[in-house]
Amino acid sequence: MPTLNHLAAALAGEFDNKAQSLAEPIWYLHLRVWNRPLLPSLFGEGYGFFIEQISVASGAPPYRQRILHLTQRGDSFWGQYYGLTDPLAWRGCSSEPDRLTHLTHADLVELPTCGLRISWDRPQYTARMPADSLCAISYQGQTSYIALGFDLSVVGDAVELKVYDHGVDPSTGKTTWGPTMGPFHLKRQAGYDLTVTR
Repeated sequence: MPTLNHLAAALAGEFDNKAQSLAEPIWYLHLRVWNRPLLPSLFGEGYGFFIEQISVASGAPPYRQRILHLTQRGDSFWGQYYGLTDPLAWRGCSSEPDRLTHLTHADLVELPTCGLRISWDRPQYTARMPADSLCAISYQGQTSYIALGFDLSVVGDAVELKVYDHGVDPSTGKTTWGPTMGPFHLKRQAGYDLTVTR
């Protein structure tokens, strides 16, 4: 069983799916995703990440700002997501990580239904929600439901992140946004040193 540090080190970095988007442009946008390590004082244990993404071709600002907290739970790991009270206030922090030193627990929104059990089966971590559950997020009076999940494969220095996140209409079970032809395949372009902020 690898360590929590191994998982966090693999997840820390800049990822994109350029190859996938070029091969199947009808089905997959070209995305870039940043997983920026946070100060250890934010949670006191484990590893925290600020996550943000852009649609490369659109030229639009970064979106979907969120926080992920990784901890150990027995013989597996747990990834707990948090929202932000004012996501737009943190827009662009993936490219300006020094701003994240001002992030405090008061800026976070608890999302009790948005957690993932993370298991290891060499060479891949598999992160999935408990069966038949959805992540519920309320923002500006609207509640949205998301099925969360990712796979993180680590082969030497090569790291690939498969992201399954998609919106769900809980009354029909139908996908409302996100990939419909399988996960986004994002390859790590650059890694981030976890010790920079520790």
